[in-house]
Amino acid sequence: MNARVQPLLIFQSTQSHVVSCVTLRSNSMVFRRVLNSFGGASTAVPSVSTPPEPVAETRVQGVSGWKGLEQWRRLPVEERRVWGKNTPVVENEPVLGGGLEFLRKNETPDINVHELAKWGELVLATTDPLEKALFTHQAFRLWKMGEMQIGVGVAPDNPGRPSKPQLVPPREVPGPKDTDLTPSAHAMHNLAHIELNAIDLAWDTLVRFSHASDELGRQFFADFLHVADDESRHFRWCLQRLNELGFSYGDIPAHNLLWKDCMRTSGSVKARLAVIPMIQEARGLDASPRLVKRLSGLADNRSAAIVRRIGEEEIAHVGVGVTWFLRVCEQLQIDPGVTFQEMIDECNIELHGPFNHTARARAGLQREWYDKSEAESSNSGPVDSTRYHCQSPPREGSTTEVAGVKILKEESVDESKKEAGDGSPSLHPSSKDAPTSLTTEGQNSRSTSSLLPEVYERLALLVAMEKDNATV
Repeated sequence: MNARVQPLLIFQSTQSHVVSCVTLRSNSMVFRRVLNSFGGASTAVPSVSTPPEPVAETRVQGVSGWKGLEQWRRLPVEERRVWGKNTPVVENEPVLGGGLEFLRKNETPDINVHELAKWGELVLATTDPLEKALFTHQAFRLWKMGEMQIGVGVAPDNPGRPSKPQLVPPREVPGPKDTDLTPSAHAMHNLAHIELNAIDLAWDTLVRFSHASDELGRQFFADFLHVADDESRHFRWCLQRLNELGFSYGDIPAHNLLWKDCMRTSGSVKARLAVIPMIQEARGLDASPRLVKRLSGLADNRSAAIVRRIGEEEIAHVGVGVTWFLRVCEQLQIDPGVTFQEMIDECNIELHGPFNHTARARAGLQREWYDKSEAESSNSGPVDSTRYHCQSPPREGSTTEVAGVKILKEESVDESKKEAGDGSPSLHPSSKDAPTSLTTEGQNSRSTSSLLPEVYERLALLVAMEKDNATV
């Protein structure tokens, strides 16, 4: 462990299974106890205990979470992992069996792994996308059978990826008119790329915070494993549809911006919940109806049905994020709306509509948290996008508090995500050896001139997104 003792993000579980975030100092008795369980003086895996079941609905300062949470948790393992045969009569539901043979190979892989965190390490290291999905489903089966402990794992900086698609800067990702793919195939390829990243994002949350399993409680990991399994089904549906259209995942380049959100929030569960489910995945709720409409306009009702189903299931993923975010705020006795806005401000994110207010409300997202149009005149933004603005970077060494941890703000501006997903500027230090919640000592702030290329890159991405939307 690094000799320099830094503040750690710790999570405490109460009898009501509420999560809190506190900063512990190196001279604290509690710090030394936690240090042992984090792999310092002791390498023992934290014991796994099942906390009392949380209440069906979380309410913080008059704000209630997702009402469908408990019903979603009780769902059996979903085995409808393929869509039915491609017939003139459009099927609006996935089916058991059927589909394409390549989607069913090694359906029950024989993997000798007995801890959730180790399954996560396996999935994150796997380069074959379909195997990622299959391993995820097998892990979820075993978990639901009660045959798995959480354990402790180490999340990689970057997940395993296939040789294709080639990962390029966002402005180099070709639009529909610049490839041999049909508009429908281009849209499904983009969606497949998003869903593959979503699998890894959920697993990274499980593995990266596995060292705090005693404090977080088993239900936190159960929820995000369920999310990972949902994403694995969504990815397979996209693979299937691409194959039916005569194309494959990897036929066109893609970008790696989605993963940057993961690394930016690697030092704080509160930041992870706000940026990934409540901002990134909520963006999918906004984009899904418009994509369904465009695909239907192309007479591709089968792709539209798949996208519609994915959009409906994404409500649960946003709802899980909202629920846990509310519990963090409840224990810290802070206002969730103000805290969410603080996270947006800290990340220099400027959210623009059009928003799917109905779907967001179903997931428990309060409109006043993300939509300023009710309080101030709204500015029209690009369709299906979250626009980022370049603010003056903070002075080196300035501090802010994220998830109860004093951190040094990193001076950086990043690109935004393309097509139904984008990135957010950052809480994660650029140095690989730096603690996840602190910048390295003596890190120099970048000048405004050094930020200009990234600003131009972002503007180029927004232009490309507009062209893409106009073409599909």
